[in-house]
Amino acid sequence: MKNPALEEAFPVCDPGVYPLGSRILVQIRTPETKSKGGIILTESDKDTQMWNTTVAKVIATGPLAFLNRDTLKEWPEKAWCKIGDYVRVPRYGGDRWVTTNSKGEKAYYILINDLDVLALVTTDPLEIKAFF
Repeated sequence: MKNPALEEAFPVCDPGVYPLGSRILVQIRTPETKSKGGIILTESDKDTQMWNTTVAKVIATGPLAFLNRDTLKEWPEKAWCKIGDYVRVPRYGGDRWVTTNSKGEKAYYILINDLDVLALVTTDPLEIKAFF
């Protein structure tokens, strides 16, 4: 079942980069352009959302993600997220960039270490809002 709001928040776009080693590629939510009440948000509001967003969709994982670095065996708790999951990621850090798809939609990506994933999102990822 398609969810237009999720598709708008996480547009499909080729990131042009895929993780190596224990890195994970995540796409952070595209900033909203208007409030639920229909008020157009300022660039400052969108920038605040952009840099405070900590909800991301897992796009790809490197071949060593979720493995013990010494033994290369799976951690006892197994992988804590998989491709397609929504997760919480640190506000700062990682390698960040933006790409644009053929429809002109922007997608925002971060390349992080597997150990930097803070939590698995088990509710609607669009309901987790940035702190202003």
